Amino acid sequence: MKKTVIVAVAAVGLAGAGIGAASLLPQNSHEQVQQNPAHLQTASFAVENMTCATCPITVRRAMEGVAGVKGVTVDYETRTATAQFDPERTTTSAIAAASTEAGYPAIVRESAL
Repeated sequence: MKKTVIVAVAAVGLAGAGIGAASLLPQNSHEQVQQNPAHLQTASFAVENMTCATCPITVRRAMEGVAGVKGVTVDYETRTATAQFDPERTTTSAIAAASTEAGYPAIVRESAL
């Protein structure tokens, strides 16, 4: 209860002083850099060694760990992964290597803009 009241009082105090919460955030943070979706590419990978329904979680996390990868979906049934990535920051080879290093060899199937 005390924490809630303190946070609420602090927020009201900042708002009253003309300081918005957004102005307290770092302005040059890498997380704030927004990427134009038109610059992203999509690549599909054939993924080996997926033997159970939890394997796709490891593949997704490995691929998403590559700088420049914006999102990954993995289909256990078809043994494929699809990654959306910034080609200025990474390559399909680096994404495939991340999955391979996690124990799930990945081979690029197709790449499209």
